[in-house]
Amino acid sequence: MNPIESYISKFIGKTIAVAVHDLETGKSMHINADESFHPASTMKVPVMMEVFRESHEGRFSLQDQLEIFNSFTSIADESKYALDIADDSDTSLYARIGESESIQELTRLMIVRSSNLATNILIETVGAKQTNSFLQELGIQGVTVVRGIEDNVAFRLGMNNSATARGLTHMMTLIAEGKVVSKEASDEMVQIMLGQEFNESIPALLPKSARVAHKTGWTGEFYHDTGIVFPENRKPYAVSILTRGFPEDKEKEAHACMSTLSKMIYDQIV
Repeated sequence: MNPIESYISKFIGKTIAVAVHDLETGKSMHINADESFHPASTMKVPVMMEVFRESHEGRFSLQDQLEIFNSFTSIADESKYALDIADDSDTSLYARIGESESIQELTRLMIVRSSNLATNILIETVGAKQTNSFLQELGIQGVTVVRGIEDNVAFRLGMNNSATARGLTHMMTLIAEGKVVSKEASDEMVQIMLGQEFNESIPALLPKSARVAHKTGWTGEFYHDTGIVFPENRKPYAVSILTRGFPEDKEKEAHACMSTLSKMIYDQIV
């Protein structure tokens, strides 16, 4: 058992999955990597990818403006629902209902502040089905997007998004390699993720010289982080850490576990 597996085994009653792919050596590491999880906000990265795909194909420009609204349709029964500002880590858009914002800025807010409202507005524009089809087209397995955030009717019926550590790491590897939409689009997505404002997990214990483009996710007992780590003077590596079983009021424990794993992975690679 390697030290990382040994560390994970100490967390009784928790499910912890890790997938790493090193672009420098081509080596990978997988621990519980095909375990399926509720992806929480990590699913916002596929939405960003679909935004860039449709923009690249000329369906719209990233500078185009969208109306800010808060009324969405359940995929389960077409009933209407609204997002709760109390459950959103970004509250800035709720005071601006009826105004407009650029697709580019909505995409940034969806990633760096994990705005649920921006996410659902963008999904209304690009479509969950199209987002999922693009993942399949790229050969990314184990990551599915079927609906927006807080569609509680669908949630109760088990109509949910899903992710595996292997799938998310494959996704991040393709972005790091410049293979999602185009080299330019992939680089832009990396730049957005480098602006991430929630840095308690993958980047927390790494040297300041290592830049991290990543997306966190949290809901209930699920705490995740997936991204690309750029150590100095070498190619990057893609890493995903997914967890299930840390209680909602123990987020510091979850972050400590994930940041420790991230540092162990970094030390093994670099």
